[in-house]
Amino acid sequence: MALQPKSALARARACIRIESEALRDTAKSLGADFVATARAVEATVRAGHKLIFSGVGKSAHIAEKLTGTFNSTGVSSCFLDATQALHGDLGLCMEGDLAILLSNSGQTEEVLRLIPVLKRFGVRLVAFTSHAESDLAKNADHRLIYRVRREACPLELAPTASTTAALALGDALAMVLLEARGLTRDDFARFHPAGNLGRVLLLRVRDIMRTADRLPIAADTVTTQDAILAMTKAKSGCIALVHPKTGRLSGILTDGDFRRSALTGPDFLGKPVSEFMTRTPKVVRDDALGVDALRLFEAYKIDDLIVVNRRGQPVGIVDGQDLPKMKIV
Repeated sequence: MALQPKSALARARACIRIESEALRDTAKSLGADFVATARAVEATVRAGHKLIFSGVGKSAHIAEKLTGTFNSTGVSSCFLDATQALHGDLGLCMEGDLAILLSNSGQTEEVLRLIPVLKRFGVRLVAFTSHAESDLAKNADHRLIYRVRREACPLELAPTASTTAALALGDALAMVLLEARGLTRDDFARFHPAGNLGRVLLLRVRDIMRTADRLPIAADTVTTQDAILAMTKAKSGCIALVHPKTGRLSGILTDGDFRRSALTGPDFLGKPVSEFMTRTPKVVRDDALGVDALRLFEAYKIDDLIVVNRRGQPVGIVDGQDLPKMKIV
């Protein structure tokens, strides 16, 4: 039977709706068990121990993904194959570790067989399941319970809503711990040094700003004409204006300011640029991250951003046109 667009869209929407229900139900059900588990994870990390994720089938895929998520936030984690664990892989388990065992039914034989073995190693257990009365939940120290009324599969067989809810709940746990530990963007960048994400996170404003002859700077006492000539020579849409004695930024003159100054009369070019400059412009420190500059551009809808050092002196300019070239937008 050929796929019909109308029925295909109806089935797709129904699938997403069912999975959304599981997410809403899971979010509403969170309570003391979740908090206790989060505290257990926090205590494990603080003590220098690791998290061990394990599951079978689709739960194993979720366990592997969560292992990566926690590792990426600086929480030492590993995946333990439930079958291979009984054939030598238990060597990675140490007393004080915390094992998070995933099983939708809570009755997966391979996972249940791990319980007494892990306990003998002094490993505490978290049951990660949708069945609060399962053997897994009853024998664990802590419980992460997600709620699933039904699977999105029309046969009620393929794990769909259950895997979505489990993944979301695991991510929620990771984000709660990330915030509680005060992880910064710099910390996160240290765990992602490669690829586009790492490059974006590690890129500093000093790496992308325009300097030297591309950075027009003048005292705020010069004429508007001299300021415009300096901008033109640097092929810049703005000029940083500074106090003559301190060199600290006092204002900025942009193309827009220049056009508005022309409306004041024919002699505007001979007037001090301080009459037309924008005082207290938006600035960014040279040691800030590139994404911080991006946020300023987005928040204030500006075209140019003056870069200053810790003394408030201009050391560069970030032109909005440069951001796409740096691939941070």
